[in-house]
Amino acid sequence: MTTPAAQPPRDRALGRGISTLIPQAAPATPAEQAAAVLTAMQTVPVRVGVLQAAVVLLEERVRATGDEAERAAAATTVAMLRTAINRAG
Repeated sequence: MTTPAAQPPRDRALGRGISTLIPQAAPATPAEQAAAVLTAMQTVPVRVGVLQAAVVLLEERVRATGDEAERAAAATTVAMLRTAINRAG
């Protein structure tokens, strides 16, 4: 009788997704969380439609917010997304 070989243990970080990319040491603002995720995902393939939808939402946020740091972060993100869209095609 043969028994199946034991599977090696999986790395616990595997499968946690984006939550592993967000700083955990201290409470992070949404802008800091977004910046961390964007930095980590610069080479991840994403459908152009998702980028276009994000641009629309973030442009509205740029217009609506009174927080200058949030406005700057959203505007920078919009510029990055447009660059990615232009590279895609």
